[in-house]
Amino acid sequence: VQLVESGGGLVQPGGSLRLSCTASELAFSTFGLTWVRQAPGKCPEWVSAINHLGDRSVYASSVKGRFIISRDNATNTLYLQMNDLKPEDTAVYYCAKHTVAYWYNPLDAWGQGTLVTVSS
Repeated sequence: VQLVESGGGLVQPGGSLRLSCTASELAFSTFGLTWVRQAPGKCPEWVSAINHLGDRSVYASSVKGRFIISRDNATNTLYLQMNDLKPEDTAVYYCAKHTVAYWYNPLDAWGQGTLVTVSS
């Protein structure tokens, strides 16, 4: 499966962005999906995950209440709505798929990443 992220860019603190991740996999609705980010010079940080049906999701404490993960199984697309962005949200954001329905299963594919820069 190929995952392609888009939607990154430069935004001012307090602003919003919506990231998208499109998958080529025909069985899109059978696996969970995750967003991971990596800030410059830092280790990757898990951000959020959603199950195969899109009715359950989890968030890192650093983004809870500001970010919303969602998916559209009809268009094979994963989203990350990011609100009230902070400079510490600056990172390359990657989407990744789990082998099956939920986020506690292994990851087996990654996108190439999209850069989000939060700066005034």
